[in-house]
Amino acid sequence: MNSVSSSWRLSRLASMLLTTTSSHSSSMASESHWLSAAERDQQLLELRASGWVEVDNRDAIYKELQFKSFNQAFGFMTRVALQAEKMNHHPEWCNVYNKVQITLTTHDCGGLSKRDIKMAKFIDKTFS
Repeated sequence: MNSVSSSWRLSRLASMLLTTTSSHSSSMASESHWLSAAERDQQLLELRASGWVEVDNRDAIYKELQFKSFNQAFGFMTRVALQAEKMNHHPEWCNVYNKVQITLTTHDCGGLSKRDIKMAKFIDKTFS
C-alpha cells in the first residue's frame, strides 16, 4: 500500500470519527460521494493515463493544461466554472496567461471523491 493510499484511508477514517450528530445529514450526503478502494484504484489508473497526478501529502489530484492563448485558457475556465456551479463542486485552480493548474479534492469528504472523478473527466473532455 503506498503512502497516498494510506493517508487517504486515515483521512477518511478521521473524517468519519469527527462527524457529530449535528452534521449527520451533511455527512450522509458526503458519504455517497466516497470512493471504495477498488473504485479509487480503477479511476486513478484511468486519470493517470490522461495526465492527472496524485498530490503529495494530500488526497487530491492535479493537472496542468496549456493553451495557445490566454483567451483560450479563459474560455476553458469559463466552461469548467459553469459545470462546477451545476455540480456545486469547485476546483482549486490558478491561471497564468495560457496555463491553467487544477487541483481537485472534496473537502467535506476529506479527500478524493466521485465528484472529483466526474469533474476531472469533464475537464478532460472539455480540454480535448
